[in-house]
Amino acid sequence: MTTTHFFSDTTDLTGRSLRHITRSVDTIITTAVTPIALMLLFVYVFGGAISSGTENYVNYLLPGILLIAIASGIAYTAVRLFTDLQSGIFERFHSMPISRPSVLWAHVLTSLASNGITIAIIVVVGLLMGFRTSAGIGAWLAVAGILTLFTLALTWVAVIAGLSAKSVDGAAGFSYPLIFLPFISSAFVPTETMSGPVRWFAENQPVTSIVNTIQDLFAGQPVGSDIWVALAWCVGILVVAYVFAMRTYRRKIS
Repeated sequence: MTTTHFFSDTTDLTGRSLRHITRSVDTIITTAVTPIALMLLFVYVFGGAISSGTENYVNYLLPGILLIAIASGIAYTAVRLFTDLQSGIFERFHSMPISRPSVLWAHVLTSLASNGITIAIIVVVGLLMGFRTSAGIGAWLAVAGILTLFTLALTWVAVIAGLSAKSVDGAAGFSYPLIFLPFISSAFVPTETMSGPVRWFAENQPVTSIVNTIQDLFAGQPVGSDIWVALAWCVGILVVAYVFAMRTYRRKIS
């Protein structure tokens, strides 16, 4: 199958997946509601009692909320993939002269699109709550790039879950630890305020470096080494997840 066929098939199948998203806009709304509720809770209820070293707590909080939204959103990718497998649509696609990897890439690109919409909604709500940034166009593009890479990495993890799950609950359930991960990071409070073992874990897991990088970019500050650590985590997870997802897919269709 040529590269031209791969791109054309991926485009067609992505259009199919996106049409399903537009018919169930409640999926995007549901994905955005929980992170927004958390943002409201932490800013207006807990914000006065939490020491983050900044006067505007929503500025500090927003990057972590965006990562929680992505971790929530990719669960729907696993569910959609699992549903396609159970409905027999994969067998129908494979009986047609199409590029087989395009079936997975369609779900991945749909995840990027739907999560992008969710992130935009949350940023707008953040602005209404007082989020302010001195970031220029370059910094915003860097934030968008990091969030895109993070979404891609987690989406391929979701593909593995969707291909391997035995039930819908199993397909979605893998995302719960990912959603919880930002709570043990610098997303809500600086890691310096944590106790020894918790602080060590928080400082050496991927979310903290990503959150720190986005916070610095929004604040217009130098990002230092955090950006390289964040990129290394995202690329590493992406490569490993992609390899395992493709192996799982080949076993499914063989």
